[in-house]
Amino acid sequence: MNNRLVVVSNRVSSIVEGKKAVAGGLAVGVFDALKHMGGLWFGWNGEIVDALSDEVSLKLHDNVTFATMGLSRADYDQYYRGFSNGTLWPVFHYRTDLSRYDRKEYAGYVRVNNRLAARLKPLLEAGDYIWAHDYHLLPFAQSCRQAGIHNRIGFFLHIPFPCEQVLATVPPHRQLVEALCAYDLIGFQTDGDRRAFTDYVCRQLGGSLAGDIVQLGERRLRVGTYPIGIYPEEIQNLSQVHSRSRQIMNFKQGLQQRRLIVSVDRLDYSKGLIERFTGFERLLEMMPAHRGHVSFVQVAPPSRSDVETYRSIRRQLESVAGRINGRWSDLSWTPIHYINKSYDRSLLMSLFRASQVGYVTPLRDGMNLVAKEYVAAQSPDDPGVLVLSEFAGAAQEMSDGALIVNPYDAQGMAQALDQALRMPMAERSERFQTLMKHLAENDPTRWRDRFLSDLRDQPFF
Repeated sequence: MNNRLVVVSNRVSSIVEGKKAVAGGLAVGVFDALKHMGGLWFGWNGEIVDALSDEVSLKLHDNVTFATMGLSRADYDQYYRGFSNGTLWPVFHYRTDLSRYDRKEYAGYVRVNNRLAARLKPLLEAGDYIWAHDYHLLPFAQSCRQAGIHNRIGFFLHIPFPCEQVLATVPPHRQLVEALCAYDLIGFQTDGDRRAFTDYVCRQLGGSLAGDIVQLGERRLRVGTYPIGIYPEEIQNLSQVHSRSRQIMNFKQGLQQRRLIVSVDRLDYSKGLIERFTGFERLLEMMPAHRGHVSFVQVAPPSRSDVETYRSIRRQLESVAGRINGRWSDLSWTPIHYINKSYDRSLLMSLFRASQVGYVTPLRDGMNLVAKEYVAAQSPDDPGVLVLSEFAGAAQEMSDGALIVNPYDAQGMAQALDQALRMPMAERSERFQTLMKHLAENDPTRWRDRFLSDLRDQPFF
């Protein structure tokens, strides 16, 4: 088809800055589609400007037109730092205790969505398909309709969608879900997230569900589950780039034949890092044989460092890691290596390959691609074992190959770590092969093509 794909997301500039591979599912799945199909990527350029302009910066790169605009300080504080990340992010990850609500921030959230729609309108062509992404843009389709945009618009939510009782803690919850219903197609990571949305529409708004069609008044839209994935061969290749580099070889030498447990997460309270540290400590308490013979590396790059909640979790993690190391370390062994910095993606994949256990235990996650990357990075001849939280979306696909744990159960996580560290080669190989089959079934191309096919082929309602 000649119709363009128009992608709308909160940030776009980080995807074209430099040449480094990007780990995020949004970048991996969508940029590839745009390069092959040609299209437009529209959103915030990451800059805070003193004076707003009606102008949109246009740059052509790899057959993709990047269309970006700045935000004012008020927009940033209210739309991004405020309602998006101070209200929606914690609530959608079931952390209502960390959420806050301010009417001015919600007004700023709606205002920026309206401005994005107004700036996008002159760039659109008849027949363009618009694909909006994530929680920053819940009301974007409604803003487009109010601006007179009649193109077909789809939406994909990369994070969990909460059950109705949790969502109701956001005061304008009805307005948000009604605005979501202005989309023609809404995609979720898991069946559970999709059910949470349709349950809310039916129970709170009086809508109805027939198959995958939601009816709300005169409005009809389609809903679906589209689990995002990775390209296993790409990860396998990346994992070998640094596997014999001086950095990795020196690291292995420093381990002195110790077993290695690895975690890589953005520094965020949804990732369950403190609970993960506690689970590892419980391993040392319950299974003395592992003391001095296993090391745990946690890489957690800084995240949203201008938000106090994130500064707080960094302080907590440093304190917990220091306490555990102070309790268990000796002159030749430090149990936890907590690293609060970023690394090249290929180096991280090589670190995965060098480890015996991938420790991925978020308290709540839409999918969690790190779990999939860990598996794909393994050597088929000697694969490691994935320990995975039941609250990661990936657990629905990977439960027959990973060791599934509850991150609130420190003893259960310790037992899973012990099982993983002791697992014989035959069982590790069988689990690895099972997981690789799942990865091949849901790569980013399949995710993208399924969503766009449903967006194009469904009839207009």
